[in-house]
Amino acid sequence: MQIRQYLEQREAEILSPYACHSIDSKGRDKAEEECDIRPVFQRDRDRILHSKSFRRLKDKTQVFLTPEGDHYRTRLTHTLEVSQNARTIAKALRLNEELVEAIALGHDLGHTPFGHAGERALNNVCPLGFAHNVQGVRTVELLEKDGQGLNLTVEVRDGMLNHQTKGNPATLEGQVVRFSDKIAYIHHDMDDAIRGGILKETDVPEEIGDVIGFNSAEWIDHFIHDIVSNSYEKNCIVMSEPVAEAMRKLRQFMFENVYTNPKAKSEEGKAVMLIETLYGYFCRNRDRMPGEMLRLLDRGEPLERVVCDHISAMTDRYAIATFEEIYVPASWHG
Repeated sequence: MQIRQYLEQREAEILSPYACHSIDSKGRDKAEEECDIRPVFQRDRDRILHSKSFRRLKDKTQVFLTPEGDHYRTRLTHTLEVSQNARTIAKALRLNEELVEAIALGHDLGHTPFGHAGERALNNVCPLGFAHNVQGVRTVELLEKDGQGLNLTVEVRDGMLNHQTKGNPATLEGQVVRFSDKIAYIHHDMDDAIRGGILKETDVPEEIGDVIGFNSAEWIDHFIHDIVSNSYEKNCIVMSEPVAEAMRKLRQFMFENVYTNPKAKSEEGKAVMLIETLYGYFCRNRDRMPGEMLRLLDRGEPLERVVCDHISAMTDRYAIATFEEIYVPASWHG
């Protein structure tokens, strides 16, 4: 028996009947020979982990733009925390950890430089619109590997597309990642806000703290336990209503006190201007884009979308360096 077949058989013996089993995957857009060792979702996880778009997450903003300090989260560390939360929940519920991990590692591949500020900027200037979850799927379907894409399974791409609050993932594993994303950013954004002197733990309203605790460590523990206890042996991933309401109130508290805080967001206007300026420049100067972008144009992709592809793939540092190269006079070396 091949190792992959043995692992697929183990899934049938161990996983919940509500889990998405590897052997039941809806497959890939392009047929390919199966790996003799790895089931399909493990293979997808590996492809994402080794992709260029995953590596670039290390230099993309999570919440705080160019923070001074080594311990603030980036888009990469956020992704790893989402993955860890999701795997903890999936293991407890006997779901497919490899599918959960693949979705979690890929869920933010389409994010722009400068976080949601960059995303809003591209959405404002591009007539075709821009959303990081849609861009993430486009990244793995079209942009990776010089236009070949990663050829991921339907289930992984569905989880990536539907990881936001308004999403409706088709698998329980996708639903787990959807919750884990919120748990992760609520936890680490509060931690970073305290580190940056924007909030204190005592600022958390009592109506929230009385339900889920007054610090980020208590929140993450409470959220995960609540999801596991309320979703065990069920065909859905849910929270109890008191905890779900506390999460909604906590997210609102974070939006009011962190995500729109002038101290934390003082540089966002500059980031938006930079992204919008680069968009206009490359729309006017398409030949200044890299060869892989020009090949997309040759294939008939709209210019506006390809410019978004180019800019959204940039790290914070590369976007700043590109802007400086185009618009800031260089020093003269006689």
